[in-house]
Amino acid sequence: MKVIIVGGVAGGASAAARLRRLDENAEIILLERGEYISFANCGLPYYIGEVIKNKEKLVVQTPEKMEKRFNIDVRTLHEAVDIDSNQKQITIHDIKNDKNYKESYDKLILAPGAAPIKPSIKGFVAPNVFTLRDIPDTLAIKNFVDTHNPKSAVIVGAGFIGMELVENLHRRGMAITIVELAEQVLAPLDSEMASLIHQHLKEKKVEFYLNDEVKEVKHRDEFSLVKLNSGREIKTDMILIGIGVCPEITLAKIAGLEIGGRGGIKVDRFLKTSNPDIYAVGDAIEVIDYINGNPTLIPLAGPANKQGRIAANNIYGIPEKYEGSQGTSVLKVFDMTVATTGNSEKLLKRFDIPYEKSFTHSSAHSEYYPDANVISMKLLFSPDNGRVLGAQIVGYEGVDKRIDVLATAIRAGMTVYELEKLDLAYAPPYSSAKDPINMAGYVASNILKGDHAIIHWDKIEKIDKKKTILLDVRHPSEFKRGTIKGSINIPLDELRNRINEIPKNKNVIIFCKQGLRGYIAYKIMKQKGFKNIKNLSGGYRTYFPAVQKQDNPDIFQYEKIEKSDLIKASESFFRKK
Repeated sequence: MKVIIVGGVAGGASAAARLRRLDENAEIILLERGEYISFANCGLPYYIGEVIKNKEKLVVQTPEKMEKRFNIDVRTLHEAVDIDSNQKQITIHDIKNDKNYKESYDKLILAPGAAPIKPSIKGFVAPNVFTLRDIPDTLAIKNFVDTHNPKSAVIVGAGFIGMELVENLHRRGMAITIVELAEQVLAPLDSEMASLIHQHLKEKKVEFYLNDEVKEVKHRDEFSLVKLNSGREIKTDMILIGIGVCPEITLAKIAGLEIGGRGGIKVDRFLKTSNPDIYAVGDAIEVIDYINGNPTLIPLAGPANKQGRIAANNIYGIPEKYEGSQGTSVLKVFDMTVATTGNSEKLLKRFDIPYEKSFTHSSAHSEYYPDANVISMKLLFSPDNGRVLGAQIVGYEGVDKRIDVLATAIRAGMTVYELEKLDLAYAPPYSSAKDPINMAGYVASNILKGDHAIIHWDKIEKIDKKKTILLDVRHPSEFKRGTIKGSINIPLDELRNRINEIPKNKNVIIFCKQGLRGYIAYKIMKQKGFKNIKNLSGGYRTYFPAVQKQDNPDIFQYEKIEKSDLIKASESFFRKK
């Protein structure tokens, strides 16, 4: 058996290692057009930010180690340029010696990855304009920062790479400006969860423009001038483009392989392409969304690693299906962590999938133990059977382990009723006796059982205020600090004695800080004969950030930026709020 793998990193390298474990006698060739066959692409921004000090730490596997341990014929600086699928031959360009040659194959695995999207905008080709995909890109960016000591940067795009660059360049003492075409950062999040990140970016003195895009860039001796569609002009020292990636499908097209509707290589559940002797894995392929069953693109390292192993198994007659991806991800944004799994509300709406949602704000560990921080969680679930469809979490600690629990719950087909019953580890430094996962299960279950009628933050502005009372049951001191316009304040502990102040012939929307006091008030009022009452899901903690101005424009004047001030602002990089 002779297998050629095009591309290393996650999918290609894992396929090569698995192939060797399955067959000691196979001829396995791994082609990589760059110098590095397997590197920590998720760690690249942290090398730029000098969190990772040693460049060698980014190299997961070297050609020499791969050859020695797995007996793989690793050919770096060799690019596959043509595939004759009828003859089962591949044309390879030896970049170092500038010559082409051919290799035959029995089976071929394509793992070309995805390339950064770089729009054709005037001024985007310049020595101070960068994209980030691999180690050479990383070294170029870090060298520019080390050499030129820039005091500002514009980051175009606020996806995962863009946000990691925001944090790490900010850590280097630079004034950061984000330009994002969408109405929020981090598109996988729903808007109210993204609003929590917006508030944190404001705290960190990050300037950002939403619903705007770069029109052109003019480069001058002292600075570059970034012109936006809105008419704004931003002076900056460097520009980084992080607006997303697109699948590398050039070779697939040459081979005559079928391309899917989302622009990736189309594969079946066994990761086989439209040609039975060619498999494809990683960021270049379309996968099935585990929740909604539709083709999608999931450019993440975790799925790519699993796909490489599965493709190798199938080549050797060990049938294994790739069951789809739920897009589980986690991201550090300064002091906060944001994580998602399954489908967002936006996706469920797009595919007309019925859903219900809940918001909870729970302590990451016991409140009496020092430094307890809040975990904000959005849970999406089926209104029919309670099956968990998706989750988003934002917080300062414990976010990663909670999203992993929910990712497992989704994969196991669990319901919100089962989340209530999960027996999760507890000790005061790590959790509460009722873990945030349990609390989310309780709230969602109460909604489905009809024990708790709720209203969501985005419906508040649409209510008939002449027929509705907004009842704030927080403490008067909380009420004074801010409330929903038009609300009355009756603290929960006074509600039973003052309940006659609330007319029963009106609709009542109850809210508190996070939802719990509102739920208790709801139960009291329901048993006192109030019919038309609802509790605001997630309380004021969900409502307030979501209705604020989301962008943060015009906070810097280029001429007045003092780098030392920005370095001081970055000193809290590793501190919790």
